[in-house]
Amino acid sequence: MAEAEEQETESLEESTDESEEEESEEEPKLKYERLSNGVTEILQKDAAGCMTVHDKFLALGTHYGKVYLLDVQGNITQKFDVSPVKINQISLDESGEHMGVCSEDGKVQVFGLYSGEEFHETFDCPIKIIAVHPHFVRSSCKQFVTGGKKLLLFERSWMSRWKSCVLHEGEGNIRSVKWRGHLIAWANNMGVKIFDVTSKQRITNVPRDDISLRPDMYPCSLCWKDNVTLIIGWGTSVKICSVKERHAGEMRDLPSRYVEIVSQFETEFYISGLAPLCDQLVVLSYVKEVSEKTERECRARPRLDIIQPLPETCEEISSDALTVRGFQENECRDYHLEYSEGESLFYIVSPRDIVVAKERDQDDHIDWLLEKKKYEEALMAAEISQKNIKRHKILDIGLAYIDHLVEKGEYDIAARKCQKILGKNAALWEFEVYKFKEIGQLKAISPYLPRGDPVLKPLIYEMILHEFLESDYEGFATLIREWPGNLYNNSVIVQAVRDHLKKDSQNRTLLKTLAELYTYDKNYGNALEIYLTLRHKDVFQLIHKHNLFSSIKDKIVLLMDFDSEKAVDMLLDNEDKISIKKVVEELEDRPELQHVYLHKLFKRDHHKGQRYHEKQISLYAEYDRPNLLPFLRDSTHCPLEKALEICQQRNFVEETVYLLSRMGNSRSALKMIMEELHDVDKAIEFAKEQDDGELWEDLILYSIDKPPFITGLLNNIGTHVDPILLIHRIKEGMEIPNLRDSLVKILQDYNLQILLREGCKKILVADSLSLLKKMHRTQMKGVLVDDAAKPFSVVAFHCRHMFHKECLPTPSMNSPTQFCNICSAKRRGPGSAILEMN
Repeated sequence: MAEAEEQETESLEESTDESEEEESEEEPKLKYERLSNGVTEILQKDAAGCMTVHDKFLALGTHYGKVYLLDVQGNITQKFDVSPVKINQISLDESGEHMGVCSEDGKVQVFGLYSGEEFHETFDCPIKIIAVHPHFVRSSCKQFVTGGKKLLLFERSWMSRWKSCVLHEGEGNIRSVKWRGHLIAWANNMGVKIFDVTSKQRITNVPRDDISLRPDMYPCSLCWKDNVTLIIGWGTSVKICSVKERHAGEMRDLPSRYVEIVSQFETEFYISGLAPLCDQLVVLSYVKEVSEKTERECRARPRLDIIQPLPETCEEISSDALTVRGFQENECRDYHLEYSEGESLFYIVSPRDIVVAKERDQDDHIDWLLEKKKYEEALMAAEISQKNIKRHKILDIGLAYIDHLVEKGEYDIAARKCQKILGKNAALWEFEVYKFKEIGQLKAISPYLPRGDPVLKPLIYEMILHEFLESDYEGFATLIREWPGNLYNNSVIVQAVRDHLKKDSQNRTLLKTLAELYTYDKNYGNALEIYLTLRHKDVFQLIHKHNLFSSIKDKIVLLMDFDSEKAVDMLLDNEDKISIKKVVEELEDRPELQHVYLHKLFKRDHHKGQRYHEKQISLYAEYDRPNLLPFLRDSTHCPLEKALEICQQRNFVEETVYLLSRMGNSRSALKMIMEELHDVDKAIEFAKEQDDGELWEDLILYSIDKPPFITGLLNNIGTHVDPILLIHRIKEGMEIPNLRDSLVKILQDYNLQILLREGCKKILVADSLSLLKKMHRTQMKGVLVDDAAKPFSVVAFHCRHMFHKECLPTPSMNSPTQFCNICSAKRRGPGSAILEMN
């Protein structure tokens, strides 16, 4: 039985959504299920005539005059045999402790569910409606209304007697009533009225629009949204009425309240029931359609729509067709819509079926997203509402998402999502890796594998490395660089790489990767050897990082060949680990590299490699002549004779000139400049540096028969040698280039010297005069003598030193002037004259 009910529920949901799925991808607003259990048993033998809903239970009236109290799952909790004929309406007060029932045979009963309080009355006509006061539980509110041909209000008096009064009659049968607060709304054949129980006044009459419809076949649906808002549905028309207070000045003979229709619109189908949903409406509609086979009008599945009311129209939010049992035989009057305000539950009641509609929760939203294969949105929704979802788990949704992506062939996206979805669950990671292996997509997941927290089994990482090693050397090398060496068994991977190198021994990618693996394994010697073979830039970093200087003592030439600049810097920075002597010995067969090393050493410190300065002369001469002369100038340890010999052998004139001058043979050096270089400017510069008159004489003698040299001398020797000496020696008739300009320059230089002398003289005289005046002022100042009153003579010098006269030497005839002993010791200080005081 339960299985059959379950299948029927699934069938209801499928058929409800079938037509909508074809038209729209929008998510439904409601979900549906059949009210089963006891209800199923009841409706197999009987038919539902009416139902009312309380927050705690349901009350169902049947065609056979039974009233059942049900829990929200449809289980029967109580049963009442009220009448042998159809129950027309059931009414409950807000407390759920009192119930009113009316039936087709005119019986009316109002009784307490948990007390002995009871009212019975039988009328001579069918009673279609009944409504008890919402606060019937209070002694002051013992009221209820019934409706047949007239609307009667029953009220218990103070002596516990019931009295009745007619509220309305004469407009046909009363077919619908709703009581809210102090207002009673009812519908008869002509329209809808509202009665104010407090003022005992009828405050409005809302006529029905379509009078062509039979009121018994298309009854009016009434629904109070709140204490002052009444919703009326009749035929295809919906009106929303608001009860308002009338201003005191407007009353006169009018009721204190009035009704304003705030919204009015038409629907597509006939209305069987109404219910509020926040600011929207839930509308149960009876539908007729033309059959394609018979081309006759037939009854279709009822629809449950959610609409947004507007002042003169409405907007459809959702629409669902419901496959209720026996819908082909049902009329508009056979459907009822009841609702529970507290939980937003809507009950679609028909003779053979009761369907419950609920607002979809977050779990339902996720169900719909998963059904539409919108996995990413479902995952996001689950993460946002993880505290509220009950049927779903974020992990399950995520795993389904990964499977979906894999099925679509989006392997990279699936692998990337694993990071977020699998998190730190090592077992799930390993499971997913094997799934990717089965479909041959290990490469896709490799960039996203965890590398620290968690750490997977070494076999997982080795499996992926082997996959890359078989097909993608570059990818394999990338993983080795990026993955920490502790993730896998290093020796296993090393052996695998060596096996591949047997097939391709010169593969640089594999060799470099093998060197990195050796480094992880602390086998630095093998790693260094590979790096040097490959001339890889990381070789120096490897040496520094792991202090491999002892391993490179016999590999210095290889290092220098690879990058002499970096190698020399490294060797010089670590002299304490590899001595200068060792480096020079290793480079003995490569003098060009030896020179690079010694040159850099000399630049850093002129004295550290002094023992190799003699060797360096030949090295500079052979490989770096531009730096030979600076070396000779800066070195104080190279043998000059050896250097001179090498320079003369190679005819290095400039270097030979420097060495000759440094050895004191300036005349030979000058002669070499004149004869070898023929550079008078350099010769003059050399003579200026030596500042030797004999050199100038030699220079003049050598130049006297060479007009270009004479021009050079005339232009440059004016401040060192008297130009007259040169001019007197020039032979008459000799043509000298630019002689006039040279003579003008000599005169200008001479004039400049005169001006400089005169300027210096003026400055000297001015300074002397200033100092003389200062000295005169100083000597003219008085001298304080503290012991002048004592009976002995004191001698005070202008330098302010004082002596007893007896302590000074007696002046002689040759030198009558006395001087201060102290200042005289300082090579005659300022005190020369004396002031004698007796």
